[in-house]
Amino acid sequence: MFKEIEFSEVKENVVDLIAKQWALVTAGDKDGYNTMTVSWGAVGELWGVDTATVYIRPQRYTEQFIEKNDYFTVSFYPAELKNQIHGVCGSKSGRDVDKAKEAGITPVFDEKAPYFEEAKLVLVCRKMAKGKFEPEQFIDKTVDERWYPQKDYHNIYYGAIEKVLVKE
Repeated sequence: MFKEIEFSEVKENVVDLIAKQWALVTAGDKDGYNTMTVSWGAVGELWGVDTATVYIRPQRYTEQFIEKNDYFTVSFYPAELKNQIHGVCGSKSGRDVDKAKEAGITPVFDEKAPYFEEAKLVLVCRKMAKGKFEPEQFIDKTVDERWYPQKDYHNIYYGAIEKVLVKE
């Protein structure tokens, strides 16, 4: 069971959750959705609202669901589920397997984008803007060399955090 709270009431360090633990970004609906792990992201205030930003490479299957839908979720999980969930959602494509089934997680469709029952924290986000990294934007040229050897630059999705759910 989840309860809704204000983003300012989140007790955990969300930067730590994204960078040092991991999250799932999920988009779609009960007729079709996909999820993927993310460890690059940001949260904060932008354009007068609490915002989550996620970075998705164009070849990722989740990209088409984020493109097609107005909402996405960013969800965080207990550490003891990391290997179980991350091992599937971080290494297999939803084009080839049912990630939720293989990872043993239960999709929930009661919001404007899916999330999973096993989450401890869920951010329900409305897309506000999309950008894209381009090589000429990198002031530090080592970023391009290190992170983009295939030149598959991330799309950047900015989402207004419309709802925050925590596991009771």
